[in-house]
Amino acid sequence: MDDDTELVLAAPDFGAELAFWTGRGWRLEAIWPADDPQVARLGGSPRLRLERAAQGSATLRMAGGAPATSPAGHRIETGPAVPAYALPEVQTGFGLRRLADGDPWMIGRAGMHYRDLVPDRLGGAIIASHIRIPDGGPVPDMVHYHTIGFQLIWCYRGWVDLVYEDQGPPFRLTAGSCVIQPPEIRHRVLHASDGIEVVEIGVPAVHVTTIDHAMELPNGPAVPGRRFQGQRFVHHRAEGAPWAPATPGFAARETGIAEATGGVAGVRLLRTEGAEARFTPEAEIHFAFVLEGALTLEAGGGRHRVGPADAFVLPPGEEVAMTGIDPGTELLEVTLPGR
Repeated sequence: MDDDTELVLAAPDFGAELAFWTGRGWRLEAIWPADDPQVARLGGSPRLRLERAAQGSATLRMAGGAPATSPAGHRIETGPAVPAYALPEVQTGFGLRRLADGDPWMIGRAGMHYRDLVPDRLGGAIIASHIRIPDGGPVPDMVHYHTIGFQLIWCYRGWVDLVYEDQGPPFRLTAGSCVIQPPEIRHRVLHASDGIEVVEIGVPAVHVTTIDHAMELPNGPAVPGRRFQGQRFVHHRAEGAPWAPATPGFAARETGIAEATGGVAGVRLLRTEGAEARFTPEAEIHFAFVLEGALTLEAGGGRHRVGPADAFVLPPGEEVAMTGIDPGTELLEVTLPGR
């Protein structure tokens, strides 16, 4: 078999199947999606592709040639093994996820727990995840990268130690701070505090995580201003970051992400400055996560009381009202395109 050939194996118990093959010499190369893995590529002889949804006999996926089925039922298929980044058409609409509703936490990549924050993921255009690691300590992660258009990590509770390609030595991401992970920047999660919680935004919703077994991090001194597919790495620190007037009824703490991504996405922290606020979203994707406090959201034809760890998406062009706002309420706001 050449480098473009993979043996596809059904993996209904995905975690057990992955552990079985990696425990016998195969090496994880790519896995997706991160929050609830369905597919994994394993390097070895032969290369393997584990698929949760696969059924029946094994399959050969080859780079060229015509599709065919052997007498024993083995399939030969063609096509790329890893899909390229492409933003699906956004299906706009109001969506709300409350922590109190008890939506399930899924066990995802590296044993992290994921809670989905965007109903239907706007047709696959975006994934927003509330991620937690219940027990602190070393994280069983490997150097990897994501084939993605935009990715944000906002530290909500606790802290986590990270290291990135061409960004110098490892550093600690603390509560209220964030990073963006430009497309295909190599990185690794090293260590986490007890009860660490982050909000992760990814565009599109389904994207590939690829393991880089050749690179070691850190890989040398920082390379300021390096761009990865047109985007710069950003580490926005909460300490000392200024606040400025923003949308009527809010003050904002800007992160510089809109400029660093060339307008792909904007990220800012909003702090309410009164008991009421009204505005009309303009961005195609407008996501908000309640960090602190509570308010009544009038959107999508209803009234909804939201509080910490609740999330919502707002359709463009429809006026939104926020009433009954508790003092000190803070929101994480992500817009695509950026401001």
